Amino acid sequence: MPPILEVSDLVRKYGDFAAVDGVSFTMQEGEVFGLLGPNGAGKTTVISVLTGVLPPTSGTARIGGHDIVREQAAAKRLNGLVPQDLALYPTLSARDNLEFFGRIYGLSGAELRGRVDAMLDLVGLEDRADDPIERYSGGMKRRANIAAGLLHQPRLLFLDEPTVGVDPQSRHHIFESVRRLNQERGMSILYTSHYMEEVELLCDRVAIMDQGRIIAIDTVKSLVSMLAGVIHVGLRKADEELLRALAALPTVNSAVDAPRPLRSSLPDDEAGDGPVAPPADYQMVKLEAGDVQRSLVDVIALLGQKGIEIVSLQVLEPNLENVFLHLTGKRLRE
Repeated sequence: MPPILEVSDLVRKYGDFAAVDGVSFTMQEGEVFGLLGPNGAGKTTVISVLTGVLPPTSGTARIGGHDIVREQAAAKRLNGLVPQDLALYPTLSARDNLEFFGRIYGLSGAELRGRVDAMLDLVGLEDRADDPIERYSGGMKRRANIAAGLLHQPRLLFLDEPTVGVDPQSRHHIFESVRRLNQERGMSILYTSHYMEEVELLCDRVAIMDQGRIIAIDTVKSLVSMLAGVIHVGLRKADEELLRALAALPTVNSAVDAPRPLRSSLPDDEAGDGPVAPPADYQMVKLEAGDVQRSLVDVIALLGQKGIEIVSLQVLEPNLENVFLHLTGKRLRE
C-alpha cells in the first residue's frame, strides 16, 4: 500500500529564516506518527504547509498521492486539521458549530446530524452538546475542536498540540479518541507535541525536530535504545588528556566534551532549588558505556586518583526526553 503522506526536502522560509529546513519523511496508511520537539522547532509550520495554510518555499509533499500544491483541492479532501488555536464560534453551541462546519464540507440532512452526533460521542461531549462553547472549560473546547476536524471523515488527521492547557479528564478523552480513531477506523494521524510521554503512549514512529530540521526518526523503542549508557559528568577540569584517560577505561566506550546545559535542563538540586548550584566555571563531559554501574565506579575512581572534583553527575534514563537532550544538548521544554 502506498504511503498516505510523502514529504521530500520541504522548506518554508520567512525572509532569510528557515522555519522548516529540508524536512523529509513518509507516513504509512493507518499509522500514528509523532512530531516531537520544543516550541519553535517548526512542527506547526510543517502542518500549516502540508494542509495548504502556507505555501512551501521549496520541496514537495503528497497526501494520498496528490501533490499539495498542484492538486491542493484533492489533497485537502483527504485530510483534517485540528490546529493549536481554537477554530470555534464561542456564542454557538458545540452542536451548532459542528453543523456549521459540516455544511461547509457539503454535508446536510440526516447524514450531517448523524455525523455530528457521532463526533460528539467520540469526544465525550454529548451531554453538553447544546451549551455555548464560551461556557466550556479549555479542555472541552479542545475536544470540540477535534470533533470539528473529523466531520468529513478524513483519511489523514493532523493534530497540532491538542493537549496544551487541558485538564486531566480532557487529556484522557483526547488520548482515547486518538486510539479509537486509529484502531477502530484505521485513520492515519500525525500528532505534534512537546510532551514526550504523549508520543511514547500514542505513536508508532516519532520524528524529533529541532530548529526546523528532523534530527532523528524511528520507532519509540529504537530511539530510546540510543541512550544505552549515557552519563553526563560536570568537572572542575577536563582537558584532552583527561578525556583520553576516561575513554581508555575498559568500561567506557567514549568520552567527549558536551555543552553545559541551561539551568532549566539541570536536575532540581542543580538548578538552584537545592543547597548547591554548579559553579560557573565547570566543564561537562559526556560518557557512553555499555554497563553504566561498572563505568560509574571506574570513572569516579579515576577522577579521585587525579584529584578532580565532580560538581554534577547525571545518568540519562531511557526515554524520549533524554534522547532529545542526548542529540541536542538541551531539554524539550526549555
